[in-house]
Amino acid sequence: VLENRDLQDSIKPQKVEFRSLNFNSTLHWQPGRAREARDAVYFVQYKVYGQSMWQNKDDCWGIQNYVCDLTTETSDIQEPYYGRVKAVSAGIYSDWSLSCRFSPWRETMIGPPTVIVIHSNKSIILKLQAPRSPYKRKRGSQIPMTNYYDLLYQVFIINNLLDEQHRVPVYEGKDKVIKIENLRPGVSYCIVAKTYVPMLDRSSAYSSRQCTVL
Repeated sequence: VLENRDLQDSIKPQKVEFRSLNFNSTLHWQPGRAREARDAVYFVQYKVYGQSMWQNKDDCWGIQNYVCDLTTETSDIQEPYYGRVKAVSAGIYSDWSLSCRFSPWRETMIGPPTVIVIHSNKSIILKLQAPRSPYKRKRGSQIPMTNYYDLLYQVFIINNLLDEQHRVPVYEGKDKVIKIENLRPGVSYCIVAKTYVPMLDRSSAYSSRQCTVL
């Protein structure tokens, strides 16, 4: 019995946690320390904080990977959720391994905007598009993250002639079309942008560089 107990403990999933970007929310874990954990299969359940009943996640019931997509199950973004994972190997079941409480609206990372660069004489015109959530309108289009947060765009310019690493802030606000003027002809410029949520004091990563030569 002791050997079974040891195996139960040593195949138990470790570091169970939610990761979330633009409300695409997945539960991640690591296998237990035992060699047998390599052959384990996993079972995932979730629940809303305060509910007594756990729900099985059918797509993650007897799986061999260490990630489970719970985007649909956590779509009430103001609610807090828990996830838990159990392993079975050689007929031995581990105990459940619990995540921390996860609140999508507070904790999801917000992605950068999409940046489109159009250049004209001595100036650059930018079009910015908010990141999109996985949730859809009735007609099928994805709902932008601006529906859920008061977002600002932060725009930076890089003059490749001077310093390719130095990002100079040129704009912060809500406009979707921005004009950057008084630039030098013949110089290569790159633009990067971030999304910023003042209420949570949280910034996205930088967008990928969009470059142009005037």
